Amino acid sequence: MASGAGSNFEGLVAACRSQQLAAEVALLVVNNPGCGAEQRAARLGVPCQRIDHRDHASRQSLDRALIEAFRQAQVDLVVMAGWMRIVTPVLVDAYPDRLINIHPSLLPSFRGLDAVGQALAAGVQLTGCTAHLVRPEVDAGPVLVQAAVPVHAGDDHDSLTARIQRQEHRILPLAVALAAARLAA
Repeated sequence: MASGAGSNFEGLVAACRSQQLAAEVALLVVNNPGCGAEQRAARLGVPCQRIDHRDHASRQSLDRALIEAFRQAQVDLVVMAGWMRIVTPVLVDAYPDRLINIHPSLLPSFRGLDAVGQALAAGVQLTGCTAHLVRPEVDAGPVLVQAAVPVHAGDDHDSLTARIQRQEHRILPLAVALAAARLAA
């Protein structure tokens, strides 16, 4: 699931194709027409479905449409890689412990929107990213993997985001592997 540029999506595809991750990206779902993730899916030959949140009267309705798309594609694990929508218990309950999110902070610090901006405003010297299992409460699920990123004196939103994203690309495939191993156990 992606809403933006899709760099984490492409990283997962690359990890699967290089056999770093014993998985296959069966489907990308995007909610923003023409977003970078949708363009990456076309270039990479990955099936992509647009499910626009603006076409749904409620978050629950959107989540039911997502579940249907995932079931049709026979999806086992769902990864929210830059999905900028809050999901409901409808989706969380349909994929218990099989719904993973990547978030640009060391949770539980800086939950929710603009975690990078929150970290800069707080003046912290260390931030990072967290891959976690999704629960109904935003950014509150069990942590799978975290990576620390130092905040440099001259950092702005873009420079810090770029360094955090490099770590996201590194830890997200590991988090998917760990979540899959937990399910198999």
